[in-house]
Amino acid sequence: MTKDQITGLILAGGKARRMGGIDKGLIAFKGQSMVMHVIKRLSTQVGAILINANREIERYQSLGFNVVTDEINDFAGPLAGLHAGMKVAKTEFILSVPCDSPLLPNDLSQRLMTALESQNADIAVAKTGEQHHPVFCLCRTSLAQDLETYLNAGGRKVDEWQKKHAYVEVRFDDNPSAFSNVNTPEELGNLEAEC
Repeated sequence: MTKDQITGLILAGGKARRMGGIDKGLIAFKGQSMVMHVIKRLSTQVGAILINANREIERYQSLGFNVVTDEINDFAGPLAGLHAGMKVAKTEFILSVPCDSPLLPNDLSQRLMTALESQNADIAVAKTGEQHHPVFCLCRTSLAQDLETYLNAGGRKVDEWQKKHAYVEVRFDDNPSAFSNVNTPEELGNLEAEC
């Protein structure tokens, strides 16, 4: 499997309530927007990048990537973003990551794909310790219609939908800080201090 068969999807479509409504991907982390940190780490792992955003669309477009908005209304969560990305992706696989995890693993795609192929799975999800990280997900784009049906029926829980399919968890216990995400100004300050 080559990286050209994987589209990277950066999920930046939420309301960021705990960050005071400021779009998290555009917040500075160590002198650069968080989404730029994510793009740098993701770009070496995938053939193309999409950004899912429902606000600040022109600012995200200015980064030079295709921006997709949710088709499901009312900020329906990460699955709506995944659905939007799957509908546009031209690859067999899509790798979703959040915009607020600037330290994501440089080998995320490779490790998820290795597990997915060896287990003949449809979805591979990162895990550290007892903590699942369902938005760090490698998924077959052929599941787009199934996901649309789930969303239209009112489903919103990422792990609930994922576990309906051939699903594998991939341990990243060697790099748990890679999944640090930033939801509040305090978390942003703490993560900057640790790096």
